[in-house]
Amino acid sequence: MQVSVETTSNIERRMTIGVPAQEIDAAVQKRLQETARTVRLNGFRPGKVPMSVVKRRFGASVRQEIVGEVMRDNYMKALEEQDIAPAGWPRFEPKSMEEGKDLEFVAIFEVLPEIELGDLSKISIEKPTSEITDKDVDNMIDNLRRQQATMKSVKRKSKNKDVLTIDFKGFIDGEEFEGGAAEGHRLTLGSGQMIPGFEKAIVGGKAGEELEIEVTFPEDYHNEELAGKPAKFEIKIHEVEEPQLPELDEEFFQKYGIEADSEESFRAEVQKNMERELKQAISNKVKNDVVDGLLETTELEVPQALIDQEIDRLRQDAVQRFGGQVDFQQLPKELFEEQANRRVKTGLLFQEVIKSKDLKADDAKVEEKIQEIASTYEQPEEVVAHFQNNAEQKSQIESVVLEDAVVDLVLEQAKVKEKKMKYEDAVKAGQPQR
Repeated sequence: MQVSVETTSNIERRMTIGVPAQEIDAAVQKRLQETARTVRLNGFRPGKVPMSVVKRRFGASVRQEIVGEVMRDNYMKALEEQDIAPAGWPRFEPKSMEEGKDLEFVAIFEVLPEIELGDLSKISIEKPTSEITDKDVDNMIDNLRRQQATMKSVKRKSKNKDVLTIDFKGFIDGEEFEGGAAEGHRLTLGSGQMIPGFEKAIVGGKAGEELEIEVTFPEDYHNEELAGKPAKFEIKIHEVEEPQLPELDEEFFQKYGIEADSEESFRAEVQKNMERELKQAISNKVKNDVVDGLLETTELEVPQALIDQEIDRLRQDAVQRFGGQVDFQQLPKELFEEQANRRVKTGLLFQEVIKSKDLKADDAKVEEKIQEIASTYEQPEEVVAHFQNNAEQKSQIESVVLEDAVVDLVLEQAKVKEKKMKYEDAVKAGQPQR
């Protein structure tokens, strides 16, 4: 086997491989002999078909099979000999396949890029700081109660947090626009479900009333054809409902998996959950900034094979989230390309930081992370035992701890500015980027 490797870009390689003709011919002859022993053809007894007939009938297809197998096997051997780690499966291009002549083919494949990290001191991080106030806890408990509320129809004027059943129809320059109409739509006033100004304009409306309001679509509205344009809506209110909030009792507490015998103890548990959520949100926000900074300061060419693999994972996840009723390959790849690109780049950059800085998963922090996860369960000791006895699960925790170590290392060198935020704003800032 003769091998030569050409570097065509930072991540692409062209490997030319030559295989002696006798190796191909011997493999083809052996496969034809095996075929002759088992093939059944009219006019011949099993195992008695002449080799000339077998070769005439099956020679071309057998040779094609053998060439495919030889290309694959010799490609794998060549990778080992040349000490090359591909980022995905190659594309084979045969150059010479004639019978009796040496086989020559090209394998075109991608490799992981060589990464030179940028200047970490040029990265800017905005770290939220926040405290949970009594009002924040009040609002959270109010939201929990509203999730369990029953509805009562009322005849009075509507107010924020009432639920209205409405028909609406939207117009721009006197013409209806696509997606601007609905019938029997249920809208919670003050929820921010509609564009700015819509909900505020119908506060005070009563069942049976017909209204006409004017609003303007935001400049950054997702539909560019509507962005920034003034619109008129015709609205009919069918019903106004007032939420009937449940009592704060043990039955209500148990609906949220909280064993509490008083409003005070329930409140304490809610605040603990909010503190965990806040801590995770701040961590997410900082990590997103770290990723953004690494991407901005480091040039990185990504193998398309890795992006395609990540796109497939994202498509499969999307199908599972929506009930698995379709083949994931029916989902357009373009929908996931940007997210997949960011994920792959993030993984490569984190791996480079780990390798170049020789980072290790600290055992104490792994244990701390396991205890943190276990504390959210009713039987924490069982969760701890599960992680300790399951190597794969524990390995995932170690990966998370390593990612945290990368973030900590970048924070030591980056420009970090703290920004005081309200609880709700800090939680929103930490929502994961997709």
